Amino acid sequence: MRTPLLWLSLLLVFGFAARAEKPNIILIMADDFGYECLTANGGQSYQTPHLDRLAAEGLRFEHCHSQPLCTPTRVQLMTGRYNVRNYFNFGTLPTTETTFGQLLKKAGYATGICGKWQLGQDKGLPQHFGFEESYLWQHTRRPPRYANPGLEHNGEPVDFTHGEYGPKLVNDFALDFITRHRQQPFFLYYPMILTHDPFQPTPDSAEWDPKTTGENAKRDNKHFADMTAYMDKLIGELVARLDELALRENTVLLFLGDNGTSSKITSQFQGRPYAGGKGKTNRQGTHVPMIANWPAQMSAGRVSKDLISTTDFLPTLCEMAGIPVPAQVDGVSFLPQLKGQPGTPREWLYGWYSPRQKPDLSVQEFAFDHRFKLYRDGRFFNLVADPLEKEALAVESLNREAAEAATRLARVLDQFKDARPVELDEAFLKASGGVKKKKRQK
Repeated sequence: MRTPLLWLSLLLVFGFAARAEKPNIILIMADDFGYECLTANGGQSYQTPHLDRLAAEGLRFEHCHSQPLCTPTRVQLMTGRYNVRNYFNFGTLPTTETTFGQLLKKAGYATGICGKWQLGQDKGLPQHFGFEESYLWQHTRRPPRYANPGLEHNGEPVDFTHGEYGPKLVNDFALDFITRHRQQPFFLYYPMILTHDPFQPTPDSAEWDPKTTGENAKRDNKHFADMTAYMDKLIGELVARLDELALRENTVLLFLGDNGTSSKITSQFQGRPYAGGKGKTNRQGTHVPMIANWPAQMSAGRVSKDLISTTDFLPTLCEMAGIPVPAQVDGVSFLPQLKGQPGTPREWLYGWYSPRQKPDLSVQEFAFDHRFKLYRDGRFFNLVADPLEKEALAVESLNREAAEAATRLARVLDQFKDARPVELDEAFLKASGGVKKKKRQK
């Protein structure tokens, strides 16, 4: 006969085993930080030692692509669905959508979000989307974000006037969150405030002034380098805290950018100048860095050439947590690749891009693989010979390989020809007061 003590021991053993099977997850997204800015990718203008170390000890992806602008990427990342299905307008995440926060909360994770919001001003939206705790900038208002910032803690405004620095305050919340939840699986979504314009001094800059107020003071493109270094430093502090708490082994760290770098910034990349392309649908606007690091499950020093979409993060997180992926999700889990298995690499990526910042239904829709890219309007590019899409190829001049690729990518676009819900555009036009120009495709 088993004694109560034996039952208790078994319960503890099984409880710890279940805990070990569920990793902690931290998803970090830098703001306006393109592929060319990371030293590990071949960037030569900035110092990113902590990110470089995460890459060296984990897996670096060479072909991760986002949307060209922040809100479209955030909506796609959080829902695992292409913008064609659910994007309403700039600064909005429809409340009918299901996010990875809701899914992981339901799976027993402690959930938190900190950093930049820009997805709607209602006070309870982060909690509605599954985040039990939030510490955000640009939630219910838009105050300064850097020196002497205004933030919101669980929807309540908090203003700082004694030389505080917004990104540091947010990072302190992140450190506190993982410390308080170290006894249970946690998911922290960390869409960073850095490195978005205004380019202003950081506390580590020679020109830092704790009395700075507003986003027009001390602006200079040269501060982008300091902001990049400070962003990297904050990530280093986060990794150090995981080490201190003995959580590092079973914590998945995922890092990416939300879109290309600001067009104000030109960096040195692999021996030549590289202009930021935020807002463009070419590589300058969509190609972002991506790093995965999980000591308990991943071997070090690997590089992947697999195509990765921002829709792929939600199904990957679901698989990590051992929960089913909802229907109507477009992403493909890359968890097998993290573990060194072949997985199911994508053969193509799809994009539906419409900023919707003005009453305008213009859309750029495209599909591409490693070599070729086709737009809905017929423009076709060889991405190897013309990575910045400067000159479209004439259909009649295509060789066999290119012609076959064009046909293949046209079939991809055909999959989405009826994917856009009519009621979304109707609601957008109603909310924006009409349409100034109407172009279905560009």
